[in-house]
Amino acid sequence: MIKVKLTNEIVNRILTIEKVRFSVNTIELPLLETNRLRKNSKKKSAFASNKIEGNPLTEAQSDEAIEKDNHRHLLKPEQEIRNYFLALSLLEDKLIQKEPFSKEMILEVQSLVEKGASKEKIGLRGPMPPGVLFAVYDSVTGRPDYIPPEYSEIPQLLDELVDYVNTTTDHPLIIAAIVHYQLVTIHPFEDGNGRTARLMSGYILDYYGFGFNGIGSLEEYFSYDIDEYYQSLQMGLPALYYLGRENPPHPEIWICYFLRMVELYAKKIYEISKGIQESDVIGSLSYLNTKEKQLLVFLLQNNLYEFTPISLSKRLNVTNKTITNRCVKLSSNGFTIPNIVNQRIRTYSLSEFTILNRKTILESLE
Repeated sequence: MIKVKLTNEIVNRILTIEKVRFSVNTIELPLLETNRLRKNSKKKSAFASNKIEGNPLTEAQSDEAIEKDNHRHLLKPEQEIRNYFLALSLLEDKLIQKEPFSKEMILEVQSLVEKGASKEKIGLRGPMPPGVLFAVYDSVTGRPDYIPPEYSEIPQLLDELVDYVNTTTDHPLIIAAIVHYQLVTIHPFEDGNGRTARLMSGYILDYYGFGFNGIGSLEEYFSYDIDEYYQSLQMGLPALYYLGRENPPHPEIWICYFLRMVELYAKKIYEISKGIQESDVIGSLSYLNTKEKQLLVFLLQNNLYEFTPISLSKRLNVTNKTITNRCVKLSSNGFTIPNIVNQRIRTYSLSEFTILNRKTILESLE
């Protein structure tokens, strides 16, 4: 198994991603908006991951393939897109159950990636006919770009990978990078290796809390420069698996590339989430009048997370009814929550939306 030395660059990128993850987790987005973003992100991932493999569809055609009637005939490129989208949905369900990484999961995902293909393309590859070399060939020169390990070694190599994932103390970002590299390098299937590797690596990120709420597409960043992606995976090593690829001397080449892509992806998710959050806060504030806004600022500045209208009326020198009317308006726009006892409102509390967006609200109103 690959042994990764933690260089300064690797450590710094991990720290940066951790900080961005913390910032993203402090942002609460409306459920409908979150679900819309997640579906759109899965579409982008399905398009980008298949683009890496040479799928000819445009992004618009890719979206259309996903939304097509299930009973309509799909061309092979459309089927590939739909399959990847379905595999992402499958892994979402597995994530809810916190299903651990396993060989069975890898095989299930690959079978879905290759759904509709011939039987020999589904499941672990077997022996080649006499005199035929199994390899990944350059489409232009016809020369082998990569000659993977013998088919007979695949089960053990996958077992070793699964054991590593479930027992290692490596940082989750390192684990995800290694899963990606190892699955591509072991090349356990006749087809679908790259897509399965990206899916399983993404599952590791999600499993350990680096999925950024399912928003955004890491595959998009890999697809921006496909040559750099493949060169980083190959690390300048010979084509034959047994000449260094089984345990690359400088795995930091791939690890640093992988972390750089995750960092770019994470920062973009933060920008998107922050923009939506600010827009949502400003939209909600627009329904309040000046006095209601002043009351909200007062509550936040004085850390009044729970209060009674009568206590506020005394502090602000206004009537109890005035405060109650303003609280009703704040509640109808999601800023406060009425606490009801015996069918009567006894107190009000600041909503989670208000608490999480405290800084944005104050900056908008002060």
